[in-house]
Order: sequence, then C-alpha cells, then structure tokens
Amino acid sequence: MELRQLEVVVAVAEEGGFTAAARRLHVVQSAVSGTVRTLEKELGVQLFERTTHRVTLTAAGTAFVPAARAALRAADLARAAADEARGVLRGVLTIGTMQGVWLGLDRVLAELRAEHPGLTIRLHQAAAVDIRAGLRDGTVDAAIVAFDRQQQRGLTVRSLACEPMVLAAAPGRAFAHPGRVRFEELAGLPFVDFAPGWAVRSAVDRAFRAAGVERTAVFEVNDIVAAAELVRHDLAVCVLPESIAAHFPDLALRRFTRGQPRWDVAVACPAGEPTPAVAALLRHLG
Repeated sequence: MELRQLEVVVAVAEEGGFTAAARRLHVVQSAVSGTVRTLEKELGVQLFERTTHRVTLTAAGTAFVPAARAALRAADLARAAADEARGVLRGVLTIGTMQGVWLGLDRVLAELRAEHPGLTIRLHQAAAVDIRAGLRDGTVDAAIVAFDRQQQRGLTVRSLACEPMVLAAAPGRAFAHPGRVRFEELAGLPFVDFAPGWAVRSAVDRAFRAAGVERTAVFEVNDIVAAAELVRHDLAVCVLPESIAAHFPDLALRRFTRGQPRWDVAVACPAGEPTPAVAALLRHLG
C-alpha cells in the first residue's frame, strides 16, 4: 500500500466522485479509477459504491478513510520533522476560521509566508461545528475561532483577544441613556442577525439567553457590510464586537449597562505537540 493510493482514496471520498478527485489531484480520471481499483483488489474489499450519478463509501470505505487520513498526516509530520531539522518548512498548513473572525490574520499569514516560502497556506472558512470536526479529523491544522467552552473540549486553546460587544444603531435612534443600553430596551426593536454558524451570531445568542431577553430578528444576513447598511438606514439594530463596529464610524455604538457580552477570539489546534507549521503560526500570532 502506497501513500499515493491513500491520497487518492481520501480525495475521492472528500470530493464525492472520481472526476472531482482527478481535478483536485491534477491527473486524468482514469488514473484515479485505476488507483482505487488496484487498492481495492489489494485489500480484498470494495471501498466505494459506484452508480451512474454518484460515488459513496461502503462500510469498509467508511472505516478505511479516517485511518488513511491519519497515515497521510503521520507522513506529513515525518516530512515536516526532516524539513525542520534543515530549517525548512514545507507542505500544507490549513487554517480554519469562522465568519466574522479575522483579527489581522492577513498580516500573520503574510509574515508566515515570507518566513517559510515553501509552506502552502490554505484558509478554510466555515461554521464552528465544521471547523471543530476538521480539527478532530485532521483536515484543519489550526483555527482562529470564537468557540464556547463546550466546543473547546479536547483541543489546545490559547486566547488571542477579549473585547466587549456593543450595540450598533443609527445615530438618530433614541435610547434611555447616552452611550449605554439595557437588554430590556432591545426586546421590541428590529434586529439584523447573522446566519447560524457565524461566530458573532453564536455570541449574541448566548448573551441574550443569559439576559433572559428575546430579540426580534427581522433581517438575517451573511455579510457585515450589509448588516451595517441596514443599521445605517435605521431599519434595524445589531450587536457586534467593538473592533468590527469601529469600522463603521457613522453608526452610534452603545455598551450594555449589565451582562456585557464578550467577544473572545482564540487559536485552537489538536491537543498534543503542534506540528512545526502550526508552531510557526503560533509564534506569529504572538
């Protein structure tokens, strides 16, 4: 059994077909099909069910793919260790991040690439549940996230920033106190929310649950600029991390009088000794 065979099987499983896997691996489809057939013959089991319209894993394939991923990851670690001994980092570093979480990541990635030009850096933006699954199965090496305590279990987590979340409203919208707002004042106001899976949405949901106040979500968007436009025209209000809200200076920002929502951003990676590439990322994150 060869590592290339494992790579092909994993690609077919993740892409859902031979044609898509061939595009990912930059080979012809017949090469992918032939590699899978050869490995199936060697193992004595069928890894995929082939139909006219789709390719799915068999029970044997479902058991095989996680082990194949682990073997490929182990091989990557071995290569990385050899490269590190020579002062060189190569391979692929996949970084997960959630929508609404950025924290100057562009600067960090630029510095990392300048220091290690042989390292391929991939960014995978997804919902919290998908990033956590990726960290668990090895498809994501590290992540910049706003996880709650339950989502942090089984991971190595280091805090990067903690800041208040504020209410963003149109300047003309009146509240009881200048610069401050109570949760109870927001119960009847129209809200613009982000889609489920956004880190901002999860943090806001937790804050309102803790305050025992229900909000009325009139708009649901997946774009911070769109949310700001709705607020600017006084169609809704929105709760945002202070650093994000600061990008829209024409909006009126108010802190909460009690139960101040917090925006906690951290770097998370699988428990245990980090790979050389992840260690390099952690150094640049400070």
